[in-house]
Amino acid sequence: MEISQPRPSGAAVDQGLEDRVAIEARRDKAAFTWLYEQHVERVFRYLRGRGANEDEATELTAVTFERAFRHVDRYRPGQAGFAPWLLAIARNAFIDERRRRRPQPLAEAETLVASGSDPEEAAIAAEDHRRLAALVARLPDVQRDALALRFAAGLSSRDIGAVIGKSEAATKKLLTRTIAALKEDLNRGA
Repeated sequence: MEISQPRPSGAAVDQGLEDRVAIEARRDKAAFTWLYEQHVERVFRYLRGRGANEDEATELTAVTFERAFRHVDRYRPGQAGFAPWLLAIARNAFIDERRRRRPQPLAEAETLVASGSDPEEAAIAAEDHRRLAALVARLPDVQRDALALRFAAGLSSRDIGAVIGKSEAATKKLLTRTIAALKEDLNRGA
């Protein structure tokens, strides 16, 4: 089977190709390696977006792919797609880990501030990030998942819906309302 190089982050996915590779991965480790290369960054970003620190996200990414490798025969081509299937595994791994441990705070905003920026701007950005992180932490799990799947993993509303068990329309509405509420709370200074 001819397989191309990993696609750049955010590039369109050829669902048919991924389905064929996933079927091949049931008996060929090289095919699974290709799937890993296609999705490892997306899974890691999703887990970081959910609040895992770098080490935890790395470990949970490994757990996700180990589970996916063991159960690739359960993947059903022609449905939502490989990325939503894989991110549902990552979501469950994250939830399992959080049940075992107390929640950890989101990564410090200072890591998000570009180097060389004005110290006052960096302090304001850090405070804004802390406020936003506190607001996001108060959201129900399904809203936090939807935000992480959209902004950290880059999934479409359709694919997010497949992961969280909602229709595309319901997912769009959930994201729209969640973002609007967060903006309102930030502007209000909550």
